[in-house]
Amino acid sequence: MGVKVVPARKSRPRTSAPGAHFSLAVSGVRSNWGAMWSGANRAAEEFYAGLLQEFDENKKGIRKDPFIYEADIQVQLISKGQPNPLKNILHENETIFIVEKVPLEKEEPSPIEELQSEDTAISDLSTGENVGLLALPIGRARQLIGFYTMAHNPNMTHLKINRPVTALPPLWVRCDGSDPEGISWLGAELISTSSNITGIVLYMVTCKGESSLLFCGVDKNYSVNLEDLKKSHKKRHHLSTLTASGFAQYELFKSTALDDTVAASQTTITLDISWSPVDEILQTPPLSSTATLVLADGLRTGVTEWPEPLEAKSAVELVQEFLNELSKLNEFGDSTKKDTEIVKHDAAAVDGSIECLLTVRGDLDFAEQLWCKMSSSVISYQDLVKCFSLVIQSLQRGAIQPWLHSGSNSLLSKLIHQSYYGTMDTVSLSGTVPVQMLLEIGLDKLKKDYICFFIGQELASLNHLEYFISPSVDTQEQVHRVQKLHHILEIVVSCMLFIKPQHELLFSLTQSCIKYYEQNPLDEQHIFQLPVRPTAVKDLYQNEKPQKWRVEINSGQKKVKTVWQLSDSPPIDHLNFHRPDFSELTLSGSLEERISFTNMVTCSQVHFK
Repeated sequence: MGVKVVPARKSRPRTSAPGAHFSLAVSGVRSNWGAMWSGANRAAEEFYAGLLQEFDENKKGIRKDPFIYEADIQVQLISKGQPNPLKNILHENETIFIVEKVPLEKEEPSPIEELQSEDTAISDLSTGENVGLLALPIGRARQLIGFYTMAHNPNMTHLKINRPVTALPPLWVRCDGSDPEGISWLGAELISTSSNITGIVLYMVTCKGESSLLFCGVDKNYSVNLEDLKKSHKKRHHLSTLTASGFAQYELFKSTALDDTVAASQTTITLDISWSPVDEILQTPPLSSTATLVLADGLRTGVTEWPEPLEAKSAVELVQEFLNELSKLNEFGDSTKKDTEIVKHDAAAVDGSIECLLTVRGDLDFAEQLWCKMSSSVISYQDLVKCFSLVIQSLQRGAIQPWLHSGSNSLLSKLIHQSYYGTMDTVSLSGTVPVQMLLEIGLDKLKKDYICFFIGQELASLNHLEYFISPSVDTQEQVHRVQKLHHILEIVVSCMLFIKPQHELLFSLTQSCIKYYEQNPLDEQHIFQLPVRPTAVKDLYQNEKPQKWRVEINSGQKKVKTVWQLSDSPPIDHLNFHRPDFSELTLSGSLEERISFTNMVTCSQVHFK
């Protein structure tokens, strides 16, 4: 027998009629949603205003630090030509916004702490740990992409934004990769006509590093199938036709330093090959591909100092001996004949790799021989003054009558020509005059050395080199032009030494460099590109593993694409990847295991109307 307890019924006021509780609850939800939308609208307005101000100031040439949004976010506009953290992913050089966390401020270290942390700091930069601190959680990144999208959507007329909305550059947000998909970047790029913004393309970039099994240089352990990539692209974009384009990059040469006597430099020579269609993942580029040789001479750093003497004797002793020898020749009436003494290349101008290809000239005139003796032995300003004083005194006494090549406008050459007639201008060897005199005779020698190389190798004519060797501009401009010519020499010699191309290719490369530097300032980071026939360089790549291999699937619309890439270096600079200890990897005959990195770019297209 059970007992059922029924609570006593109580009377309720009329306001508690059925449905009243539900109505109050819905009102609360609507109130919360209204507040959320109001907050999102304000955030989108503020975010867009900051982006627009940054964009406008950049167009006016106003350079400033990244702008701060909501205290913890910084946004920077990267213009064309500036270092771009997405260069290994987008493969384009366009203006973009980069969004990331504001870096944490560090306390000023003591001098001892600074020395102790120097190696650690270098290690952090090399592994990308510092950059990793700038990445945002995926939720925050999606929120910022949402604000950018809302602000540009023409249907969002309630936003307090001036109409028509200014179309801003693409926005890319660093992500920390902590989500299941391992997203490293989120991006948004507008679709627009001449007058309207019609939609937006949303990008997602994922990246992972893993060991891959190589057999005879070909990866046998990739997990992606080309047909699966095509099917996924068709399904995502509801398209029936598509094309697959391939790209491979081979590193033909890379050195840490060409010139050990001056600041360090790094020269790289790579071969970029593109083709279509692609038959399979990691396909070797066919001979019908389009190939480009890419040459770059890395950034030089360092300070200019008086060099250590290369000669046992002092500069003054060497110059005095040189003048004495010429004076003796003058007594026999032979001081104006060409001295065929073989003089080594001055180390300050030519490194060992280049020297082996330069013909040692036997027609050095007085000023050039003087430069060789002084440049290898002068260690102070006083040395310069004493050496040039000895030369001028010998000219004034008529003890020497040296010969010179024609075409020089240097102060020393003018004094020498005046000495032939027994009248010389008075020169005060003070201030910058001695340095200027040494610089002038050095420039004259370098110009003739370079002329000898380029004409001797049949890579250029005197007319081609006229811009670089003209004495009609001031000394500083002459220095800049000779520096350009030296950079061209380094690029060409690197190519000659390490890939040994046909003369036709070298000639085209030289002419391309000459044309560039006739119109542009010196830029040792500039990358020179030269179209080549794959058949001419097939031996350099067909049996090699590419440094980078990529396939891009699209359907005729440039922005709607799927990209899969394999590379031997991480394309993402702000994520830490596990790097195995290579000493523990298997290496037996042609079987080798090594680390590789895959990244994938997918996108979705949203139309506003």
